[in-house]
Amino acid sequence: MDSARPWVRPGPTRQQRQRDLYLGLSMAALGLLSVMLSTSMGSFPLGTPPPWPERLAWVVAGGLPLIWRRSHPEISTVVLAAIFITAQVRHSPEVPVASAGLFIAVYSLGVWGRDRRLSARIRIGVIAAMFAWLVIGAGMSIASIESDLPDGSGPISPFVAAVITTVLFNVAFFLLAYLLGNRTWTSALRQHELEVQAEELRRSRAENAERAVNQERVRIARELHDVVAHHVSVMGVQASASRRVMDRDPEKAKTALAAVEQSARTAVDELRRMLGVLRNAGAADEALGYGLEQVDSLLQGARDAGLAVEYKIYGTPVPVPESISLAGYRVVQEAMTNTIKHARASAVDVRIRYLRREVEVEVTDDGRTGRAASSGTGGLGLIGMRERVAAHDGSLEVGARPAGGFRVRARFPIAQADAGDVSPGTASGRAGEGS
Repeated sequence: MDSARPWVRPGPTRQQRQRDLYLGLSMAALGLLSVMLSTSMGSFPLGTPPPWPERLAWVVAGGLPLIWRRSHPEISTVVLAAIFITAQVRHSPEVPVASAGLFIAVYSLGVWGRDRRLSARIRIGVIAAMFAWLVIGAGMSIASIESDLPDGSGPISPFVAAVITTVLFNVAFFLLAYLLGNRTWTSALRQHELEVQAEELRRSRAENAERAVNQERVRIARELHDVVAHHVSVMGVQASASRRVMDRDPEKAKTALAAVEQSARTAVDELRRMLGVLRNAGAADEALGYGLEQVDSLLQGARDAGLAVEYKIYGTPVPVPESISLAGYRVVQEAMTNTIKHARASAVDVRIRYLRREVEVEVTDDGRTGRAASSGTGGLGLIGMRERVAAHDGSLEVGARPAGGFRVRARFPIAQADAGDVSPGTASGRAGEGS
């Protein structure tokens, strides 16, 4: 809540106003019952009471203002205080219910007053007026009070004891109404602050959820880029090869066209699975089911495109988190796509190394090195690679090799202490040569 703008309590609800209506009517009814009982007992502590119609009018007037105790607490409190004092001046015999109504009014002003300064001033003014009336009333009836008091045996005279008792009672009475009203208002303020915080938390969660959705869309868009770019690149190379050999070697052309057909079907299948991920809230990694174990199958498209592909695994394969496995797979896929599209390479070397606390993926080719990607800054594919690797606190090396060709090397940290360091002499796995 903005500290520069103090909280203003909202007005009462319809249900609360309805309850106040019942309260005002109930207090008026209790006042009527009280005045009838006190009259029947002949108890007139304030002197000779007024005629019956006036008595009833004062009683009803002392209860009805409570109907507006929450909607207009300032007016309700001032009116009730004025009625209370005037009724006592007129010697109305009903005091208990009127006092309870005044207590409720002072309390309600502390709870529902919109302007806190004005609320405090009115309550202090009303309390001061009540004590002033107490002093005036005691002075006007001092003689009758002393004559009516019984003889006491204590160290204080009966009159002084009565005054002290009355003052202490009224101090406790009005102090309780004042403090209780403030405390209830403070509780309402804290409840409001909790609701504001809960709303801010809900809004923050909604924003985070929306941000996560957008990030997931970007990630899926990158997946679509990887899938489509790879297969379309392979299809382009195969179609080109088919066109060149169609006249002199129809069988090779048919084989290349069959590979184009298979790549197209594979691309469509992967796109369908990606769309399933979009329709489903499930995680894309699990839905796609790709990882380092599928790298050899991925390379088959490059072999069919006429590249000589060598694939080796170094070290002892260890369990790798699915997200890292998928990221490594996508790095190989994007590197192969760039090789097919830009490198004009004839051979590709793909290696996966399981180190002590890392898994390394490396793709090298013997193609030309003048392409834009050699700087490591061009293309959405390289950006996607960097983001994938960075998401797992890994490192990525992209650039031309001194001996010619291009290298992509990605390292991903893994919590694995028993995967021994390896060297080229400890290679295990398989290698494949393209035709």
